[in-house]
Amino acid sequence: MAVAGIDLQQAAAWAAQALGLSAESLTLHPMAGATSSSVYAVRGKDPEGAPELVLRLFTNGPWLAEEPDLARHEAAALEEIAQTDIMAPKLVAWDETGEVCGVPAVLMTRVPGRVLLRPVDLDAWLWQLAAAILPVHRHNATDLPWERKLYNVLDTLEPPPWSPLPRLWLRALNYLRRTSPPQEGWVLIHRDYCPTNVLWQGEAVSGIIDWVNACRGPIGIDIARCRANLVVLHGLAAADRFLQAYQSMAGSGWRYDPYWELANLADMLPDPDAVRKGWHPHGVRDISAPLARLRVDAYLASIVAMT
Repeated sequence: MAVAGIDLQQAAAWAAQALGLSAESLTLHPMAGATSSSVYAVRGKDPEGAPELVLRLFTNGPWLAEEPDLARHEAAALEEIAQTDIMAPKLVAWDETGEVCGVPAVLMTRVPGRVLLRPVDLDAWLWQLAAAILPVHRHNATDLPWERKLYNVLDTLEPPPWSPLPRLWLRALNYLRRTSPPQEGWVLIHRDYCPTNVLWQGEAVSGIIDWVNACRGPIGIDIARCRANLVVLHGLAAADRFLQAYQSMAGSGWRYDPYWELANLADMLPDPDAVRKGWHPHGVRDISAPLARLRVDAYLASIVAMT
């Protein structure tokens, strides 16, 4: 059984071996919502015979060409996180080169819960989003070799063609080009902290997933990444309340700087609207591209006003 170079039978056998089980005792089931890799739930045919795991197969060729160490990166991040009390998957096994599964792979425990994007109590949800990432930022991860890097080259970026505010975008890009990044102490960051990477049981956070981009970097990037998603999903006021909640919990140990908000928007060009497409598997389809772009422009204006 092969899909796009993946040998799923061999992958199941590899997972079973990691658990000390026979290959026939496990089944693989595609999981919805993954956008940059293929993700499978690994289940035992006997519910009492094996824990439920998650198998990530790195099937995105361009991404692998740019970062061939993706499996090793996520494995190292999960091992780092295991030293903390962060609610996250635990590493079971990993295949850096794809020798076993056909593509690089990471096998990890499954965090219970579901993605929750439209909560009943928005303020409580925002507060928990802020609280969940705090233990991550309290970990220095000094031995983790990966550090935050730019996703785009600033010198080549131009205002997005869809925006009616090109001068505002140019002002933001020029600010980034002439301003040195704040010398904030670097710690462990998720690097893609957003509502689709947080799981919930009922109205409580049960864990944070998708650690393949985790690295050492500035806290501001995690806050900005989440805020940009919240702007499109719930509007600028919700993103501001998230920031206020984080600031109140972090206290004097962290200082907000708008630089990282603009840096994150530059990372998301040419079209920050793309974030909403990852919400479709979770039932959010009522945000149009024009509305998403309108909200991003309003967010940009609010940040530029602080520079």
